[in-house]
Order: sequence, then structure tokens, then C-alpha cells
Amino acid sequence: MPTIAVTVVYALPDRATEVAVELPAGATVADAIARSRIAERHPEAALEHAATGIFGKRVGREEALANGDRVELYRPLRADPKTARRRRASTRDAR
Repeated sequence: MPTIAVTVVYALPDRATEVAVELPAGATVADAIARSRIAERHPEAALEHAATGIFGKRVGREEALANGDRVELYRPLRADPKTARRRRASTRDAR
């Protein structure tokens, strides 16, 4: 059976965990995450609920993978980007 090689990545502010895995052709994002065992390396992160993507494009865990794909697990945002931008803009205007 043909196989594919993919990388599973979880990034933190100060470091990233990157795990290369080999899977059967037709494997999904969920298969890659499970095979990488990345959740065991970051039990504090609750990665079973994390949003996922391939090369920066958000996809579901049922998405089929291609050879060379980079599966990414995303952390939740700490602040709403629009709110943070408004706060920075109001600080600049007040000067």
C-alpha cells in the first residue's frame, strides 16, 4: 500500500513541536494527529478540540492529506484581533 509523509506542528509563543509521520495514502488530518501522538507531548493544551489547518488554510479533521502536507494545530486566540487593533489605535490617537 502506498504511503505519504506529513508533518504535524503545534506552535507555542516560545517554541514549536514538529513531528514527522508516515501514513497510508488516503489518511486524514485526524489520522496524522493521532499517529504523531502530539497530544501526549502537550496534555495542557486540550488538542482534541484545537482548530486544524494545512499550510495555514483551516480545514476539518476529516480532510484527506497529500504527501508533504504540514498539519497545523492552532491555539485559541487570547484576544479578539479587532478589539486589540482598536485599543492600539486609540492609544496612538491619544498621544
